[in-house]
Amino acid sequence: MTVETMPIHEVTRRSGLPEATLRYYERIGLIAPVPRDECSGHRRYDPDVVQTIEALACLRTAGMSIEDMRAYLRNESPTQQRELFARHAALLAEQIETLRIRQRYLEAKVGLWGARERGDAAAEELAVDEVVRATAELR
Repeated sequence: MTVETMPIHEVTRRSGLPEATLRYYERIGLIAPVPRDECSGHRRYDPDVVQTIEALACLRTAGMSIEDMRAYLRNESPTQQRELFARHAALLAEQIETLRIRQRYLEAKVGLWGARERGDAAAEELAVDEVVRATAELR
């Protein structure tokens, strides 16, 4: 029985990862060395490696680091896997909160400049207060 392998361009299409990333993952040992076609010398990915690459693409899309991807691939205990994803979810929650504060800051600056544009001193004072609050939260 012959296992159907895929060329790199097909793996990039399926995974969404560029060829350079696939080569990099191979170079750093995130995926095993990929066999080459004897005639052309091109990489040929077997289905198990493609499945791993698709999982890595999902993890990358979620923003996981290479080290966290390595931890995931070690197929540690369910507890360790849960902790890995919980840690990453908490990190994303922190990043989202920071983005919300930055958005509030920018909206306050829009309000500040709008108040100055209109010559509305009371609205300008309120906007300045919000800019100061958001700035303090970002530190």
